[in-house]
Amino acid sequence: MEPTKFVYMDHAATTPVHPDALEAMLPYFSQLYGNPSSLYTLAQDGAKALDDARQRIADVLGCRGNEIIFTSGGTESDNTALRGAASALKHTGNHIITQTTEHHAILHACEELEKSGFDITYLSPDKTGLITPNQVEQAITEKTILVTIMMANNEIGTVQPISEIADVIKEKSSKLSRNIVMHTDAVQAPGLLDINLRELQVDMLSLSAHKFYGPKGVGVLYVRRHTPFLPQQLGGSQERNRRGGTENVPGAVGTSIALEIASREREASVEHCLRLRNKLIDSMLKIPGTHLNGHPTERLANNVNISFDQVEGESILLNLDFSGIAASSGSACTAASLEPSHVLVGIGLQAQMAQGSLRLTLGRGNTDEEIDYVLSLIPKMVERLRSMAPQPLP
Repeated sequence: MEPTKFVYMDHAATTPVHPDALEAMLPYFSQLYGNPSSLYTLAQDGAKALDDARQRIADVLGCRGNEIIFTSGGTESDNTALRGAASALKHTGNHIITQTTEHHAILHACEELEKSGFDITYLSPDKTGLITPNQVEQAITEKTILVTIMMANNEIGTVQPISEIADVIKEKSSKLSRNIVMHTDAVQAPGLLDINLRELQVDMLSLSAHKFYGPKGVGVLYVRRHTPFLPQQLGGSQERNRRGGTENVPGAVGTSIALEIASREREASVEHCLRLRNKLIDSMLKIPGTHLNGHPTERLANNVNISFDQVEGESILLNLDFSGIAASSGSACTAASLEPSHVLVGIGLQAQMAQGSLRLTLGRGNTDEEIDYVLSLIPKMVERLRSMAPQPLP
């Protein structure tokens, strides 16, 4: 039997395409389908649309249009940033700094770089998920070439002090008279945090369109001018010889429109989500044996991550799904894994509590009525699941 109600609370996994972004994309699937690398008029219409999209994104981020590279998504942007900088700087050093709670797009790329002779330092955040600038400073050595710390965690929502970390890196780089590149995975940030590259002072930044009401399969990689970088996808001369392959013109157009809207509506979205988020957190923490994961205040306005003692997160998700509520217990990229979340383990949770987590991530379309509906169900679900749990032997 299909649930009569549907409530979507998994916006950290993906978002619906904004109608304005979709409308802007449509002509480039049909009438204006030319390859932007060709010379005739139809193709140049596509090339102009690509340039315009690139500049719109640059205007939002506060950078130059020629510092924007279009990719296939956040994973490619992350992979390309790390491999591109590491391969360009390997003659000067082999040390990379990251943290244990990064997205797997970063962690798996680091694992591969380790196999190629790079030395990786994995910083451990505190119990709220925070990394301090001092931790980064203490980890830098004479062989450090790259630091990558995500702007906001996709599971627990903790927001890192990126500009302060970047300041430390720049100061240390100057003292050591060597180039240390700073990258941040900002995939969860658009529409919720101010992404001003003039203030952040990072050298590279990754975005993924479908996290901010843009199309799937499109990403953005910002590479500051003069940053050491070697292309990782070879073929044609697209993206100023930095990423070979025919560009996704409709995807780039949709991404630029979605990012403009996310930036323009950010303050209203944050206010809306924050009110609903706090209502969820305050009510769920009244359930005995619950724990809020992530920083209590330095967190994304739309993120709720709660662990329930003696309850499997998967069981809660199935019960919520039966009631028409879409949620998650962690990253969508590892949803099929039976292992506890590496993020929750990384901030010190025991495996049992990590497996009993629920992530609700809100969006502009969520309402008070939906929050009330969710809150009317979760306490009963938790109580029922705990009553069904095997009792310890006497």
